[in-house]
Amino acid sequence: MDHQEKRPVTALDLVPQSPPSERTAAYFAKCVEKLGLVPNVLRAYAFDEGKLDAFSTFYNELMLAPSELSKLDREIIAVVVSAINHCHYCLTAHGAAVRQLSGDPGFGEEIAQNWRAAGLDAQRTAMLDFVVKLTERPDTIVEADRQTLRDAGYSDRAIFDIASVAAFFAMSNRVAAATDMRPNAEYHSMAR
Repeated sequence: MDHQEKRPVTALDLVPQSPPSERTAAYFAKCVEKLGLVPNVLRAYAFDEGKLDAFSTFYNELMLAPSELSKLDREIIAVVVSAINHCHYCLTAHGAAVRQLSGDPGFGEEIAQNWRAAGLDAQRTAMLDFVVKLTERPDTIVEADRQTLRDAGYSDRAIFDIASVAAFFAMSNRVAAATDMRPNAEYHSMAR
């Protein structure tokens, strides 16, 4: 298959239960206005507006709402979790966000390929050490891991946010893998 050829958003043949509501149409229009596209993850969930609403509400709360974590930190977590899980969709989409938010395409590539080579400060390193352990071996998280984050300057609220973002992307990676979710082609050239 030619890489330029139009591929379906997922490998599943999911037909919307009804035409999109005015609210969904407005949400997609807002995506086009702000991003220049409707992310394929939203198109994938659009077969069921309840699922789309749940996904987008939780995503927006975790990634865009006020937090002690910067938007860049949250996107870095998304990319590191997605690298561990080899999630093509999320590495592509959130790698573009890291490049854009950092203003540094090289940094974005380092985070996606080997975050330890990115020259991060001690605070971000502690955050990502925790994220890696939570993603790979969640049953081994103990109080000492949380204390390491506190010692690095994170509040308990920030620790909750770190864990929530990491867990959300672990779930999203698995849905993307199970459905063969394809990233929007536009992500590949963004912020380069």
